[in-house]
Amino acid sequence: MLKACLNGPRMPTEHPALPVTPAQLADDVVAVTGAGAEMVHVHQKDASGRDTFRADAVAQTLEAIRAASPGTPVGITTGAWAAPGVEDRLAAIGSWTVLPDFASVNWHEDGAEQVADALLGRGVGVEAGLWTEAALQAWLAWPSRDRCVRVLLELPDEPDAARCLHLADRMLAILDDAANAVPVLLHGEDRSAWPVLVHARRLGLATRIGLEDTLTLPDGARAPDNASLIRAALART
Repeated sequence: MLKACLNGPRMPTEHPALPVTPAQLADDVVAVTGAGAEMVHVHQKDASGRDTFRADAVAQTLEAIRAASPGTPVGITTGAWAAPGVEDRLAAIGSWTVLPDFASVNWHEDGAEQVADALLGRGVGVEAGLWTEAALQAWLAWPSRDRCVRVLLELPDEPDAARCLHLADRMLAILDDAANAVPVLLHGEDRSAWPVLVHARRLGLATRIGLEDTLTLPDGARAPDNASLIRAALART
């Protein structure tokens, strides 16, 4: 499975094709699914281009995407940078009038289990974002871990590909040793994005690509847009 991650916490100044508004995101979802993406992950933005959990922004983003691309699974972020207080994030989730199909929860952040429980309570699928081995161990200790729709093994921006892939394999081994039954999506960020994507495909794991994870194609050239990244990913072996 290949997921498109369209924008992330990036600001509009970082790339001319970065989708920010609901209309831009909707158009991009049509483009990436046409290129071969099976689902999408987006960060809903305020007028300045910053991530927000406001109910109106979530509703406008999801409604625009679903009108343009009915049936495409859509996930959103719950990253603490948009609302550092745990209670603020919980209140935001409770205020949403339109719900995503799933939402990512970063397990190294304070209140991750509470945020995940709040999402599950509203019928939203949870993706457990595991950036470190410590976060992975914390997630494994969570009693509701098997209710997650996906584990996201999220490798850091790392110039040494071999070192990054070693970390990926170590985290995968920990999951195997724990008899994990939740599907795994493996991806990298910036310099690790393409090496990790190729590794994930080699292992038969789900992965993702998009302007959230990298602004460049495998050859180092600047990617024109998200659809070009999806096409490049599908061409990798």
